[in-house]
Amino acid sequence: MTPPRANSNAARDIAVALHPYTDLRTHLENGPFVVSRGEGCYVWDDSGKKYIDALAGLWCASLGFSNERLVQAAVKQMRTLPFYHSFAAKSHEPMIELAEMLIARAPVPMSKVFFANSGSEANDTAIKMVWYFNNALGRPNKKKLIGRIKGYHGITLASASLTGLAANHRSFDVPLAGFVHTMTPHYYHQGVEGESEEDFATRCADELEKLILAEGPDTVAAMWAEPVLGAGGVIVPPVGYYEKIQAVLKKYDILFVADEVICGFWRTGNYWGSQTMGLQPDILVCAKALSSSYLPISAVMVNERVFQALADESHKIGTFGTGFTYSGHPVPAAVAVETLKIYDETNIGEHVNQVGPYMQSELRRRFSGHELVGEVRGLGLIAAVELVADKATRKNFDPAQKIGARAAKLLEANGVIGRAMVNESLGFCPPLIVTEPEIDEILNGFEKMLNELALQLRRDKLTVVA
Repeated sequence: MTPPRANSNAARDIAVALHPYTDLRTHLENGPFVVSRGEGCYVWDDSGKKYIDALAGLWCASLGFSNERLVQAAVKQMRTLPFYHSFAAKSHEPMIELAEMLIARAPVPMSKVFFANSGSEANDTAIKMVWYFNNALGRPNKKKLIGRIKGYHGITLASASLTGLAANHRSFDVPLAGFVHTMTPHYYHQGVEGESEEDFATRCADELEKLILAEGPDTVAAMWAEPVLGAGGVIVPPVGYYEKIQAVLKKYDILFVADEVICGFWRTGNYWGSQTMGLQPDILVCAKALSSSYLPISAVMVNERVFQALADESHKIGTFGTGFTYSGHPVPAAVAVETLKIYDETNIGEHVNQVGPYMQSELRRRFSGHELVGEVRGLGLIAAVELVADKATRKNFDPAQKIGARAAKLLEANGVIGRAMVNESLGFCPPLIVTEPEIDEILNGFEKMLNELALQLRRDKLTVVA
């Protein structure tokens, strides 16, 4: 790779910026991919090259990169009230209106909404709420939290402890004490010979119950779940899984938290992933598409039972002693209000239910038989293609070979921005406004990448061709 030229944006970045989810040593040599502007589903780098973004930025730019209504909503609010806080019972209309809209659209009855700035912060706050809830009920030992292996809930200290991905744990000294993980509901890799998907779902529920019993039911407070696991590889649990899981949680009076940071706002074909997958959460966390990610904002919705316990404990103490300077910030809140209005007025859900099945069917038709493809999975406008070294045995590549990162770079060279995840799974999560011709453009670029990669790997003798 050619080193960045002196005084370029890339060279300036190398000199001063510390990037998340980046090999920091390699970054010093190769530099960043600098994005200069966006329009619709497309972005341009600082050399002028155009790309279609197959991941909507980071699973989040639901309305694309140039929605003027969202720009104007921010400008109008900046001129009216550019900042105010929500501490000590202060409020303002954008926060109130957004909370009303979320409660009205919740997948199950919810009571109140708390605002933060990111999915990580929202999950971190929900963790604190669960602990506060059990203290309020006089259950000081009921504090352990269950995540899932390959689940993703953020990267603050507490939310990273819920997350079940090794890269988010290694060398950070997490998970913290009191966080445990149950098995990944991924039938492709974890189903055993002769086991039906329903039997696999039953085994997942049995494993969860065994974990709860081993930890002690009186010590387990809540379980977190993304309706469809996102950063862990876009894993869609089998039919019946959530029904069985929720029965176990109910049996032991364990709260259920739905992490809708990626799945919320029509991504899976319904307003909420909870509706698609049949979840009945006590707490719901959302972010990303809440404002189409034009400005940072996230939300935690709690049901009446949880709220009443929080209210009682805060009254005893004298305050609900948590929050952020920017909780419910009026400008992101105004942009989020406008985002939800756009979803309603443009019938974005109807559009997703037209183009989503097209994307899913074309992914399977075009790639399921490819020599490198183990599994194509997903629903709505979220999917993944998992690359394998051996189709017959479902054997993954050695992570040290970094095949996923190599594929993502080749994809960029073909004008498509994607993301490589665990097990060399390539994600698809385009803006909700994507059209069928744009989906074709993404898949055409992906096909070119896949064929180029296959040639390279056969040359390097890194695959076993079925």
